[in-house]
Amino acid sequence: MNFEGLDPGLAEYAPAMHSALDPVLDAHLNPSLLQNVELDPEGVALEALPVQESVHIMEGVYSELHSVVAEVGVPVSVSHFDLHEEMLWVGSHGGHATSFFGPALERYSSFQVNGSDDIRQIQSLENGILFLTKNNLKYMARGGLIIFDYLLDENEDMHSLLLTDSSTLLVGGLQNHILEIDLNTVQETQKYAVETPGVTIMRQTNRFFFCGHTSGKVSLRDLRTFKVEHEFDAFSGSLSDFDVHGNLLAACGFSSRLTGLACDRFLKVYDLRMMRAITPLQVHVDPAFLRFIPTYTSRLAIISQSGQCQFCEPTGLANPADIFHVNPVGPLLMTFDVSASKQALAFGDSEGCVHLWTDSPEPSFNPYSRETEFALPCLVDSLPPLDWSQDLLPLSLIPVPLTTDTLLSDWPAANSAPAPRRAPPVDAEILRTMKKVGFIGYAPNPRTRLRNQIPYRLKESDSEFDSFSQVTESPVGREEEPHLHMVSKKYRKVTIKYSKLGLEDFDFKHYNKTLFAGLEPHIPNAYCNCMIQVLYFLEPVRCLIQNHLCQKEFCLACELGFLFHMLDLSRGDPCQGNNFLRAFRTIPEASALGLILADSDEASGKGNLARLIQRWNRFILTQLHQDMQELEIPQAYRGAGGSSFCSSGDSVIGQLFSCEMENCSLCRCGSETVRASSTLLFTLSYPDDKTGKNYDFAQVLKRSICLDQNTQAWCDTCEKYQPTIQTRNIRHLPDILVINCEVNSSKEADFWRMQAEVAFKMAVKKHGGEISKNKEFALADWKELGSPEGVLVCPSIEELKNVWLPFSIRMKMTKNKGLDVCNWTDGDEMQWGPARAEEEHGVYVYDLMATVVHILDSRTGGSLVAHIKVGETYHQRKEGVTHQQWYLFNDFLIEPIDKHEAVQFDMNWKVPAILYYVKRNLNSRYNLNIKNPIEASVLLAEASLARKQRKTHTTFIPLMLNEMPQIGDLVGLDAEFVTLNEEEAELRSDGTKSTIKPSQMSVARITCVRGQGPNEGIPFIDDYISTQEQVVDYLTQYSGIKPGDLDAKISSKHLTTLKSTYLKLRFLIDIGVKFVGHGLQKDFRVINLMVWQGSFKSLLVPKDQVLDTVYLFHMPRKRMISLRFLAWYFLDAAVFSSVLAL
Repeated sequence: MNFEGLDPGLAEYAPAMHSALDPVLDAHLNPSLLQNVELDPEGVALEALPVQESVHIMEGVYSELHSVVAEVGVPVSVSHFDLHEEMLWVGSHGGHATSFFGPALERYSSFQVNGSDDIRQIQSLENGILFLTKNNLKYMARGGLIIFDYLLDENEDMHSLLLTDSSTLLVGGLQNHILEIDLNTVQETQKYAVETPGVTIMRQTNRFFFCGHTSGKVSLRDLRTFKVEHEFDAFSGSLSDFDVHGNLLAACGFSSRLTGLACDRFLKVYDLRMMRAITPLQVHVDPAFLRFIPTYTSRLAIISQSGQCQFCEPTGLANPADIFHVNPVGPLLMTFDVSASKQALAFGDSEGCVHLWTDSPEPSFNPYSRETEFALPCLVDSLPPLDWSQDLLPLSLIPVPLTTDTLLSDWPAANSAPAPRRAPPVDAEILRTMKKVGFIGYAPNPRTRLRNQIPYRLKESDSEFDSFSQVTESPVGREEEPHLHMVSKKYRKVTIKYSKLGLEDFDFKHYNKTLFAGLEPHIPNAYCNCMIQVLYFLEPVRCLIQNHLCQKEFCLACELGFLFHMLDLSRGDPCQGNNFLRAFRTIPEASALGLILADSDEASGKGNLARLIQRWNRFILTQLHQDMQELEIPQAYRGAGGSSFCSSGDSVIGQLFSCEMENCSLCRCGSETVRASSTLLFTLSYPDDKTGKNYDFAQVLKRSICLDQNTQAWCDTCEKYQPTIQTRNIRHLPDILVINCEVNSSKEADFWRMQAEVAFKMAVKKHGGEISKNKEFALADWKELGSPEGVLVCPSIEELKNVWLPFSIRMKMTKNKGLDVCNWTDGDEMQWGPARAEEEHGVYVYDLMATVVHILDSRTGGSLVAHIKVGETYHQRKEGVTHQQWYLFNDFLIEPIDKHEAVQFDMNWKVPAILYYVKRNLNSRYNLNIKNPIEASVLLAEASLARKQRKTHTTFIPLMLNEMPQIGDLVGLDAEFVTLNEEEAELRSDGTKSTIKPSQMSVARITCVRGQGPNEGIPFIDDYISTQEQVVDYLTQYSGIKPGDLDAKISSKHLTTLKSTYLKLRFLIDIGVKFVGHGLQKDFRVINLMVWQGSFKSLLVPKDQVLDTVYLFHMPRKRMISLRFLAWYFLDAAVFSSVLAL
């Protein structure tokens, strides 16, 4: 190794900036590296190797300024100038990273990135540095702390990365794809296929992505789609390096020769405007690296591995006089980089040295660098050492400041009491996996805590009056989520834990002890469950929807009516909204409004549920309004007083929810335009006031309804856009007032929080000392309450906290088209008398009926729950009692709550989204009778949706009018299904399988067979169900359904809609036929005709109408018998044989 060219100034070592960080010279260093270098016998810090002060740097000409040893004997694999600070980063083949500060190359930090692989690329970001190794991407702070460590597939061999924007990264290598990684979520978001594998270099301009391949090609790709737009076949051997500037692309590489690959001394230059090669540039060195250094001209720097560097213009001739020589310590240069300011060049060699070349004595690496943060020196007061091994050491030696105040630990005896420490509960996972042998239980260690570590919770996080917190967890219930420590357990997101039996052993009664029906949450887009419950408990809406029936295939009103019918018949068992959500996903407007969530977004919580449910609220009211306008209003919806329920041309939904308004636009020229309009709901508009002024909810509501604003609008008089004053006047108030709260930012949340605090202070001041701390009373108080004159009128402090929303509001229409809105309390009711009599004067009182709230959870996106005031008619039907009660509806969890809980919003975790106010005594205005709209005509012959179906292929004979089934008739039923989404499951550490999400099934074929009459045994229904959703598995070996059978364009089967077949089965159930089949429990559930739990329980199909051979031939404590065995044993027939032969 030749060291003659080593600068003699390398013998001088500059003093370290932070000597504590300097490494000590290793005893195993290569002695040849230290020739001509004088070492201090006490050790020397390998900090920097500066040139002598006498060396003069000529301005504008690159010369060596400093050399530094990064890691002795270990080749440098990559170098990178920091884009944000005055630092140079160096990575080695040993996986070690070192940073140097400033032109003096003072060591700043040094840490190990990877223990086995070399560092292949470095990219600086604002908050840290990205390091790419073979199959690992690590993001670390500049001091060495790990921010994230992303492991790639072990088969990956990555070589290059490209930062496309502040949060998106492309990573490429020797495989045939490029990964796109989101730096915010640290997840792979896209995988782009590459036609030519081996992407080792990537560049970007404002027009293209440039990918350099090991085969010698350079591909130009579209910035949005990543598709190949053009491709340059630069070298026949391999590509070494390339760079792009302006409209020029220059590349160097290797060409194939008879003896192998040889370095090509011709640089390939391409014009990106014409997409063609221009005259190659012949250079006088063997090019290994090249970079554009655009200062005054677009000159190129071409570097060879032997240390030669040449500058030349890409469109000119190379001049041998422009060659200078870098003096590497090792035989080869391994890396090269140019600073953002173009004032500094960095070279790394094979012996671990880095050389800094600059064109000025005091260069800067970046045009605008921020200040670098250095570690502060440790300042510790010198205190006398204490020997803790001495038992008699007085603790008074520890200096404590003098104080005359009482210590915090000095509790008075009146405020303290001894209490035993309660034993912590056993982990639910241990109880679930425990196996008993006699009276001893054995379970695998779940490894959730360290050895001999037992946490103690001295106090439950839930409030004392939370009754649900005292209920023990179900054995297959939810796990504790420590990030929700402030959220009451009943408000947390509920999930179903599936066992090998599915839902049969899941205890829904643990979550719902009422007779009202919940809704299952595992279906896609089930975030709207809470709003479905709100609409169901609006009595006029429920009756209207259940009386509705039309011929439209995907009618939300029809599907909602079917779902309401299931909720009516349920006795506490949860229902599924499969068919309704299926129709909801097919509505184009729902997809356009962004209401359809992908499975990945729903699982990760990417969507803002508060905004989503408010958009869904507006959408469903508009959709129901349009569906109702298409049909004639049924006679059952006439007012009790004989007046029409709605005006001509309007729908019943419009009568209930629509508010008629006059929009007035006043131009500055004096012309006024008045237009009539209507809206189904209002959005709260909050005042811009940060002073803490007290606003009643009624004031904000009036401001939102009678909205005044200044805006640009077209003036017919001026014939141009002019500043106008727009006002809104109310002509008619709705029966149901719907309000979207629009608490979508911290600004609105702070306004609610501020108004709740002001309201709490005013309430405390109003009641004085009469407010109790909680709901507990002394014995004397209870005796008073038991007396005839004892009345509890004072609320507790807990009931007044976080309350701004009133239970009732009063609205009055004034003669000048104005609107007065005020909060209405029980005291106002006693003073003014019943509100019914006031309606003659245009005064209406609205009572709060429901609130939909967003439960915040940053990890999962939170959940949506509803507080609903359930009326007397619902309690009468379900429980046989007549009263009103507030309930919490959280999917399948239903629990009665105190009315104050419905209006308490702790903005840290419970944010209001939607409010429903209804006019007082609304139900008494209408005739709420429900008539079954399904008629016998649904069983008659109907046309097939399939275009290629022929009558000769018909596999059934439809019923005639004289064959209509009667009560007690036998009907054979069978259903076949297809899979829309596969089951998601995981294997536990003990080898057992845990179902995370069950497979989503859809009915594909339904067959009904006559059980009596002259045509006994002949099917009268054999419907194939058309579907527009993607089918994952047709289950052909069991169902016989083949691809194309459910497509109306190519199917030869009798194809119908799911709604049509559903109506046929509903009619058969309603008239009381008896169904005979095998496994009808699953069939009815997937068709959405029943909900079961444990034993056979059906909503729409009573038990005496089902003859299921699964249970008919079932012996206690034995497994269920299959249909194939029963057919072979009793009928000597082989079922599925024709299907398996397909």
